[in-house]
This record gives sequence, structure tokens and C-alpha cells, in this order.
Amino acid sequence: MAKGIWVIVEQRDLQIRKVSLELLSQGRKIADETGETLVAVILGKGIEGLAQTVSSNGADKVILVEDEKLAEYTTGAYTSVLNKLIRKEEPQAVLMGNTAVGKDLAPRLAQRLGVGLASDCTGIEIDANSFMVFKRPIYAGKAFEYVASTVRPILATIRPNTFALGTPDTARTAEIVKETADIDSADLRAILKEVAIAASKRPELTEANIIVSGGRGMKGPENYVILEALADVIGAAVGASRAAVDSGWREQKFQVGQTGKTVAPTLYIACGISGAIQHLAGMGSSKFIVAINKDPEANIFNVADYGIVGDLFEVVPILTEEFKKLVS
Repeated sequence: MAKGIWVIVEQRDLQIRKVSLELLSQGRKIADETGETLVAVILGKGIEGLAQTVSSNGADKVILVEDEKLAEYTTGAYTSVLNKLIRKEEPQAVLMGNTAVGKDLAPRLAQRLGVGLASDCTGIEIDANSFMVFKRPIYAGKAFEYVASTVRPILATIRPNTFALGTPDTARTAEIVKETADIDSADLRAILKEVAIAASKRPELTEANIIVSGGRGMKGPENYVILEALADVIGAAVGASRAAVDSGWREQKFQVGQTGKTVAPTLYIACGISGAIQHLAGMGSSKFIVAINKDPEANIFNVADYGIVGDLFEVVPILTEEFKKLVS
């Protein structure tokens, strides 16, 4: 009989990614509601010290799989290990972040197990039978579908910032289980030689505390240097609306919105963004929203904490200079 809700904890250089902590927080609520056990699974090398972190964030049980071959993520090794673990333990559901790793790992794992996958989900509900139902956008964000499965386990990737972080309870203690990395030789066809660090010093969009985003009002790709200058002064990430991405001004990886990335920074500065409902769905959980737009009727002002009616090409450089004075 299938049992337990698993969260595959993603870590980079022994730092747990924020989306994994979000999933543990939500997983704790679901486990309490359904009477299931919440299990955190961590793969890597030198990972034993991470057990207390996931325990304090809600895990009842922590499975550690430590091996030199798992020090860096590779598709084959991680798929091989998790396939055998899941077959052995038979969890109800397996959750992971809809990150580069999650998007690579989850479909391969689902195929290997012969089970269903709900990808890029933005919500989880519990039905009358205590089954998990996953909400995901379709048709370019114009509609939602709800995905459930009677075959166990169901795998799901969850969009970062879908769920709020919980408050860690350092008094919590979880059962720690150490498993051996059983990796099939056929799954080691690719060997990781080097990890290249991106040259940009800006934070990743989904994990940034401050985001400066530009929309159609930027008028062209060459004008994003204005936002980048502000972002570099205040330590922000740079985002874009769907209109800017569809126009070819920014890459899709920078898109904020229902069909892009969901973000929840402390401060979100929207420049030349009208405030389409699809964009608001991706940044509405920001703690403070500042909108800069020439149109006083722009919908973005309805959700903004502070609004500036003005030309962003005049306002943003002034803000940049004022922030330079503050940080110096």
C-alpha cells in the first residue's frame, strides 16, 4: 500500500533551494490533513548536515543518499537511485521544484516508474478520498486543468514561490535513514567534468529579494540597460513581462507571470508594465509593489503599494542615482 508524501530536496553547494523548503512547508500541511508521513529525500555528498534543516521545516523522516557520484546532479545517476528508492518504499506522491533539475528529472523518473506526472503546478488540493489534485495552467495561462491519478505514486513539479515558507521549528526531530546509492552502470553514460558558474552577479529570479521588471513600455531590448543599472545598485534580479518576451526583447527565462515564473520578492518594481492578469498572477505575492507607468489608468496601479505616474526613462535613472547615494 502506498504511503507517505516525498519531497525531493534540491541542494546546490550544500545550500537547500528555497523551493524545496516551500514544498516541505506545504507538504507538512498536507501530511497533517491526510494523516500521511512527510519524507524529505536528499542526494549528494557531505549532506548529513542538511538533515536538521529539513527536519525543522516539517519532515517526519529524512532519507540521505550519499555518494561521490551524486555530488553534482546528473540525470542518469539521480534517476537510477530514486527509481529504486521509490519502488522500495512506495510513496503516495513525489514532489519536486519545477526548476531546471526538476524539469529534467521528473519526466525521466515518471517514465522509468510507469506513472503519471503533473508538471509546472501552481496549486495542490485534497479531494474527498484524500487524493492529491494538482492545478496547472494551460493554453498560455488562459485556463487551468486539475490533474489526479489513481496510480501511485503521482509525480509533480511545483513552480517556485507557489507556496509560502513556513517558520522553522528547531525543536523538531526527524527519523534519519541512510541509504546506499545503488546506481546502474548503464545510467552512468554521462560524466560531469565541470560546472561553469554564470558570469552575472544578479540573483536568480525566483529567489531574489528585489526584482526590477520591464514591460512593453521599455520600447525595445536596448533600453533594458536602464533597469540593469538600477538592479546592480540595489542587488536585484531583472525580469520581464510576457509582452516584452513575445517581442523578443528578453529571453523567456526572465518572464514573470502565469506562463513564466512565479516570484514573491520583498520588493517588486514594475516599469512600463500595464498589469495584465497573467502578469499579476506571477508577482502578486510580492510584499511591496512599486509601479512606474505613464498611464494613470494602468491596471498595475490597482495592486501597487506605491505608484509613480511618469516616464520610466526619466524616473528610473533618478531612482538609480538616489539609491547610489544611499548605498554609498
